[in-house]
Amino acid sequence: MSSFGILSVCVAAFIFIFILLSVLSAMMRALTYLFPPIEAQDSATIAAITAAYQSIYPERKITRIKETTK
Repeated sequence: MSSFGILSVCVAAFIFIFILLSVLSAMMRALTYLFPPIEAQDSATIAAITAAYQSIYPERKITRIKETTK
């Protein structure tokens, strides 16, 4: 296979993967728009966060847990 053939296969694969990931991203955005996450406090999650934090910082007390997104 010539060097040009390998290059064209690599470019085609790159473009295919880019299009595939774009389609998957659009589908995920549509699904999260149609079915938003349920805003409920899970007591098991709060207990796990509290236990992990207190094992690292035993002298501190947790007063509030806040979710942040970037």
